[in-house]
Amino acid sequence: MIQTGSRTPLRARAIRRSLVIASIALASLISIPASALVGGANVRDDEIGRAVITIVGSRGNFCSGALIAPTLVLSAAHCVTPGASYKIVLYDAQKQPQLLAVKRVADHPQFNAQGIKAHRASADVALLQLADPLPGKTALPLGVPTEPFAAGQSYLVAGIGVAARGDGKSGGTVRAAQLTSTSHPGKLQIRLVDPATDNTRDGLGACTGDSGGPVLQQQNGRNVVIGVVSWSTGAKSSAGCGGLTGVTPLTLYRDWILQTARAWGTPL
Repeated sequence: MIQTGSRTPLRARAIRRSLVIASIALASLISIPASALVGGANVRDDEIGRAVITIVGSRGNFCSGALIAPTLVLSAAHCVTPGASYKIVLYDAQKQPQLLAVKRVADHPQFNAQGIKAHRASADVALLQLADPLPGKTALPLGVPTEPFAAGQSYLVAGIGVAARGDGKSGGTVRAAQLTSTSHPGKLQIRLVDPATDNTRDGLGACTGDSGGPVLQQQNGRNVVIGVVSWSTGAKSSAGCGGLTGVTPLTLYRDWILQTARAWGTPL
């Protein structure tokens, strides 16, 4: 799915309308146990914080993304449903939200929305092309997870979702948490857990607004984007947040990302 957006600045009325949509998006999603980093995750204002992006849609969805090039954002396919338009939220020096145009959107052709809703593996990967680079933002390197996969491997999950389930005011800040893989990681899906709670009680994990956020791994001394957040559960795999965090690794999808970026004239 590819959409074309406007390069021109939004008119004042359109900006206000879009900001209302963004507010409604956050308010409407805070009660849904979808995929924010709960459990006391650390605020990030480093290179990771400068790379995580807030995405809002005209149908009320609210997601995270990662800048992987000056005008390319990686996110989850379930965050960019067909028929909707999308904006990037950027805060100015006075902490006022500004909505910036998205030029094009593409989700992976093998994405299965019903599969992700059921926590099954799918090609839950999407790209958004921006009309212009984002001031104050920097890109993270794109990679794939280190193989062989094994239980207990460490990954860093980042996003702009809520820090407390049901509290919309706790969202909008980039947070990150170190999680570890469970006993069945692999090329199609990685399930992460807070090693301190091991899914037996609420701990660190993704929650509302973190969908599409980057999952990173330390490789050769640097943080590399190796996947995106797809879903979450509460403790003991109940509905909610702070239990499992489902990740779509880029192992099978990095080539599609590179090909799409090249076709858009923004090679990585």
